[in-house]
Amino acid sequence: MPAPVPARACPRMNATARTLADWLAHCERLHPKSIDMTLARVDAVRERLGLRFGVPVVTVAGTNGKGSSCAMLEAIALAAGWRVGLYIKPHLVHFEERCRVGGAPVAAAELLPHFAAVEAARGATALTYFEFTTLAILHLLAERPLDLVILEVGMGGRLDAVNTIDADCALITSIDLDHMAYLGPDREAIGGEKAHVMRGGRPVVVSDPLPPATVLEHARAVGADLWLVGRDYAHSGDRQQWSWRGRALRHHALAYPALRGANQLVNAAGVLAVFEALRARLPVSAQAVRQGLATVELPGRFQIVPGQPVLVLDVAHNVQSVATLAVNLDQMGYYPRTHAVFGAMQDKDLAGLLARIAPLVDAWQVCDLDTPRAAAAAQLAQAVRAASAGRAVAVAEHAGPAQALAAALAGADPADRIVVFGSFYTVGGVLKDGVPRQGAKHLA
Repeated sequence: MPAPVPARACPRMNATARTLADWLAHCERLHPKSIDMTLARVDAVRERLGLRFGVPVVTVAGTNGKGSSCAMLEAIALAAGWRVGLYIKPHLVHFEERCRVGGAPVAAAELLPHFAAVEAARGATALTYFEFTTLAILHLLAERPLDLVILEVGMGGRLDAVNTIDADCALITSIDLDHMAYLGPDREAIGGEKAHVMRGGRPVVVSDPLPPATVLEHARAVGADLWLVGRDYAHSGDRQQWSWRGRALRHHALAYPALRGANQLVNAAGVLAVFEALRARLPVSAQAVRQGLATVELPGRFQIVPGQPVLVLDVAHNVQSVATLAVNLDQMGYYPRTHAVFGAMQDKDLAGLLARIAPLVDAWQVCDLDTPRAAAAAQLAQAVRAASAGRAVAVAEHAGPAQALAAALAGADPADRIVVFGSFYTVGGVLKDGVPRQGAKHLA
């Protein structure tokens, strides 16, 4: 375990700072590493804060599908009349998107006293940006009069700051290869890390149809109440509707979730299992299920923006999620040409994820992103050309997502489509001034 950072390396917040931007800048300066995986610091500060929840808490871990699952949990619970707090991440444009109460992001000013509370409680402890901001949001949610708290885990589980909270129910979504430098080289290692969100005697729903053995082994080791697809719950459907069965409950003739994509039914089925597992404390009616699934929204998850050309926004950033994006694009129907706006982190399997989608793309606009972790546009251009396997595709480099989207619009015909993907930073970069209202050059 890393040694504590000495007090002299832990600057205190300037008393004149008054804005959320000031606090976030302070969090970035506070610890020499952006990621320092241990629960020791967070646990210590949480104890000093006296941070506890007296309502059901659901923790959501996994590689892909976490955000969509959190959004469906929130939408159904709200439709049932429950007061819901949600911690979801990362944000697309504004930090406040990470903390939602009653279905809406909290105002920046509402977060300020909770950052101050963490600062007062940490003493000489140096927290990372993620640890500090997580504790601040948890502190806000713990003080609100809520009926349900939903917490999205970051990239791992065992040493993730969210895991300092003992959840009443855990949901583990699909597990695949991502963040391997921190979580391990294969699905078994990664699954073992994520499995640590389980708690003994409490339910854990695993919505991955083929979970790693390490997940099942950890459930047995801690005595968790394990809910598996096909054994404890299942779903089936046709083009018009779908049905779900759990251990004791049934839902028939459901409309498909408002979130688009072939993977959303898997996510929705896991969400319904969570509600059955918690039904004694948090009953949800069939009507609330229908209403929640029909009204759920989550920007950047196969988000289709109507217009000419059609715009598709998707934060897919690893091999599995990009493969799902490719399937969803292939099912959209015919478009003469597909233009891609692509920016990604340098630690991703660029060759692997591009291999899944390159056959569908006719022109590429690759871009730099505003983070040191990002791959340079020149590196992305090289990877795109290699993945195109000799196909004659146009590739251009840009300083950011907005410029890349402008170039894609300039080169697109009204009947074409543009897909923006590769990172939250890429999608957020085109959403920073609102949802683009695009018109191809022929319609200007």
